[in-house]
Amino acid sequence: MSTMNGGTALIKSLENEGVQFVFGLPGAGQYEATDGIYDSDQIQYITTRHEQATSYMADGYARVSGQPGVALVVPGPGFYNAMAGLSTAYAISSPVLVVTGSPHYSHGGEHASPTLDLLEPVCKWAGRADKPGDVPGVIQEAFWQLRSGHPRPVVVEIPTETFAGEGEVSFLPSREIEKVTPDQDGLKEAANLLAGAKKPLIWVGTGASDASSDIKALAEFLQAPVVSSRRGKGILSHRHPLCLGMVETRFNPLTDWISTCDVILAIGVGARFDNYRGTCNVVRIDNDVSTISRQNNHTLGVLADANDAVSAILNFVREQGITGRNGVVELVKKINDQRYGPEEQLEPQASYMNAVRAALPDDGMVVAGMNQMGYYSRNYFEGYQPRTYHTSSNHGTLGCVYPIAIGAKVAAPDRAVVSISGDGGFLYNVQEIATAVKYNIGVIAIVFNDNAYGNVLRAQIEEYDNHVIGTQLRNPDFSELGKVFGARGVKAEDADQLEAAVRDGIESGNPTLIEVPVGMMERTY
Repeated sequence: MSTMNGGTALIKSLENEGVQFVFGLPGAGQYEATDGIYDSDQIQYITTRHEQATSYMADGYARVSGQPGVALVVPGPGFYNAMAGLSTAYAISSPVLVVTGSPHYSHGGEHASPTLDLLEPVCKWAGRADKPGDVPGVIQEAFWQLRSGHPRPVVVEIPTETFAGEGEVSFLPSREIEKVTPDQDGLKEAANLLAGAKKPLIWVGTGASDASSDIKALAEFLQAPVVSSRRGKGILSHRHPLCLGMVETRFNPLTDWISTCDVILAIGVGARFDNYRGTCNVVRIDNDVSTISRQNNHTLGVLADANDAVSAILNFVREQGITGRNGVVELVKKINDQRYGPEEQLEPQASYMNAVRAALPDDGMVVAGMNQMGYYSRNYFEGYQPRTYHTSSNHGTLGCVYPIAIGAKVAAPDRAVVSISGDGGFLYNVQEIATAVKYNIGVIAIVFNDNAYGNVLRAQIEEYDNHVIGTQLRNPDFSELGKVFGARGVKAEDADQLEAAVRDGIESGNPTLIEVPVGMMERTY
């Protein structure tokens, strides 16, 4: 047991949990915490230019590293700014820890903790340390919550007087996470359903990413096509002859075929799969008991980690043997030829998207925003490896993709990371170019510039009798803006120039801003 202030206790507790990066914006009420980072040999502090970016960067880091991302923000307005990223992390099931304080003018009493009252809709758990000796236990619990069960963000509040005050502190080891015990009987029943199926389908979400090799083997053995959620792209490579890409309910040949399947194996698909309405047998694999036990559309729910489940099912079906499933590869090719054929594509979206894909290595990552190119990429950007395609979640959070991409690049500095934004969304967090330049975080930001909040402008024109208001924008020259910040600034006038600019940005390793001037894009696809 040692005597120290609460800020030092926090940083040493984070070190015990293996934290390497903290995304923050320093200020009153947390000086002792940032001073603790100054003395740390393990933790690097990355200063953002807005608190919103701290939680977005922590989210991007968590998605790619597989470890919790940590943000440190001042109480009150700083924390409220960070709530946009906190809510996005909640929607996308990302393990993010936000540490904040209580208002520096607050010294206890019934109004000492207004923050925690707000948090139920946007975090899994929230805790508070009222004295320095409480900090290790609260942080230990926070990381247990982040790493166990369904991953979602948590919040820890440490009041100003706790950060500054001194007390006796005993540190705790990281709490061991109990691995989910696979439901062997359920897995055998799942294998029996699949072995007896005439037209099985495997439906994967990002929760199945770590089981990608066994999913490939199971799909090949069963001759079962694979569809994915948006972020499940690449769990089975788009190059694989059994890959049907992301589930697109508006593409009739695909949805018509799915409706004829007799067994669907759904792995790590999350809550959005609850919206699926079909009549076939659905086997759902998840490591969260609440997902398995709640009323939804699955026939059989099996509690197990994806790795354990797919490996066991593969062994069980191999023991039984499969016959009579011919012509599946040809069927998949027929559907894909139609879906990805020239007549289904739009221009210039297709050419620009193909240019980005051609420039990126297989393990390169795309973070797609809420703009026409981002929407188009959901269907048509091909994924070759797991966790290489990221979105702003069903929150549709405008402006989040650039800071998320920065966090992803911090987690994987040797991999290419590209964010795709419109001009409106990019300016939400344009100031974070300064962060990327300061720390030489070599993210490539592509801004498709139509000088408008394009989707809203279209609605005003098409649905509201051309009543245009508030949607036409005055923008800077983005390529020059990148240079002003100290980044590489490039303007790409066509797809060939875009491909070359992305390749050059990857090769340089430096922060790069690429502006692509566009007009209003067709959206019927």
